[in-house]
Amino acid sequence: MESLKLKDKTALITGASRGIGRSIALGFAAQGARVAVTARTVQDLDSLVQEIQDSGGKAVAIPADLLDLSTVPGLVGLAEKELGSLDILVNNAGLGSSSNPKPVSDFDDEFWDRSLALNLTAPYLLCKAVLPSMVKRKQGRIVNIASIASRTPQFHGVAYAASKHGLLGLTRTLALEIAKEGITVNAICPGPVQTEMNDRRIRYDSQRMGIEFAELEAGLTPIGRRLQPEEIVPMAVLLASDESAAITGQAFNICGGMVMS
Repeated sequence: MESLKLKDKTALITGASRGIGRSIALGFAAQGARVAVTARTVQDLDSLVQEIQDSGGKAVAIPADLLDLSTVPGLVGLAEKELGSLDILVNNAGLGSSSNPKPVSDFDDEFWDRSLALNLTAPYLLCKAVLPSMVKRKQGRIVNIASIASRTPQFHGVAYAASKHGLLGLTRTLALEIAKEGITVNAICPGPVQTEMNDRRIRYDSQRMGIEFAELEAGLTPIGRRLQPEEIVPMAVLLASDESAAITGQAFNICGGMVMS
């Protein structure tokens, strides 16, 4: 029988109520991790925790709005109070371009600020908050969920692209600084994943370009489809596990061949 890759590990996962974050939480729990999950939607978090518990895992919900940056560092303490010292941090919560897509010349400054706060500043603050304990114990895994938009520009999505490019800068700089502390920091760059947020983006682009939704969706990637949230999980599990001790400062594309590098 294959051993559990995350047995006895404790993880905090942001943006876990749906989509990629929810799939990662379920995948981590299935590999033996105790998971603290956070998002704004209490009902979705409770449903996730119940699903994990029904499968024999251990999980706690910590409802929070990460746009309130003053509360972000405290999430680590809340998670550790419930489950013990954190071994893994997954920064997944994010604000996509579909909420307010506009050209740079007309871009909404308030939306720019919100996007950078959630997509970049909140991960930065959470990384700072988990580091003291991880450095003391000489172990830790930080996984930042970036985007293929961290590799390419995004039409009418300057805040999203800029924040995700910045997240790779955070990932690489932190990885370099703590490389000898037993802590790894890596990023995953998903392409278009079938989520509510990405649905809205495709609807916007299909209307803007005059292309049917299904036709646009099929042409987004060389494999001819969008990804499913659970297809991000195996890489997240690897990067959170002891097996990834020599992998740090890297950004892995899971994008159906959109960017081949």
